[in-house]
Amino acid sequence: MIYAIVITPVKNSIETTLDTARAIAASSVPVKHVIFNDFSTEETKLKLKEEQAEFGYELIHIEDLTDHPSPNYKLVLQMAQKMGLEENLPVLVIESDVVVKPDTIESLLEFQESHPKSGLVGSVTVDEQGVVNFPYLKFKGVKESVISTHRSLSFCCTLFSLPFLKAFDFTELDEAKDWYDTFISKKSIELDFENYVLMDSPVWHRPHASRPWKQLKYTNPLKYYFLKFWKGLDKI
Repeated sequence: MIYAIVITPVKNSIETTLDTARAIAASSVPVKHVIFNDFSTEETKLKLKEEQAEFGYELIHIEDLTDHPSPNYKLVLQMAQKMGLEENLPVLVIESDVVVKPDTIESLLEFQESHPKSGLVGSVTVDEQGVVNFPYLKFKGVKESVISTHRSLSFCCTLFSLPFLKAFDFTELDEAKDWYDTFISKKSIELDFENYVLMDSPVWHRPHASRPWKQLKYTNPLKYYFLKFWKGLDKI
């Protein structure tokens, strides 16, 4: 018996991706882990195939489904929603720069089950030393173990409850955007669900390891904003 559909969108960054897959495979509850390979290099594709048997994930190559250039988060979310509804299971996004603990998924599922009005339930992100980091710096220093929030949740490690998946059709997501964290967080609240961040269930996050060009925001902000606005990357 599986308890959730876990999805991981992947664009290269094979070492961090395998760290993510290894951690999910060690989860205390059985899940169906699906990696969506979004136009990675041939080397990455080969490595994902080689490691599939060891870590037990399903592998879907987006290039077999569309010629739309990466990122294809909308398509990934739509496919994940379809899987969740067909199997009557919640969907958990764990991105390829995140490492969960063995009990992380179980903690998220137990919290969601005990809070039936929850729409999104996310784990706070921390660095290797356990200090809260991006994208949850806004909650750094918070003492509560659970935060009910109207602010947007990151999809680093976030559970979409089954009732929310039934309430909002992801085909309505804006084609012009690349990422949907903010929009879906707001939509959950609009539909009278509640969003939570679990401060006592942290996950290790290596910011932007899955999208290295975004490191330019800190090392070369002029080039970062050129890519963001002139080339239209990273639309949220």
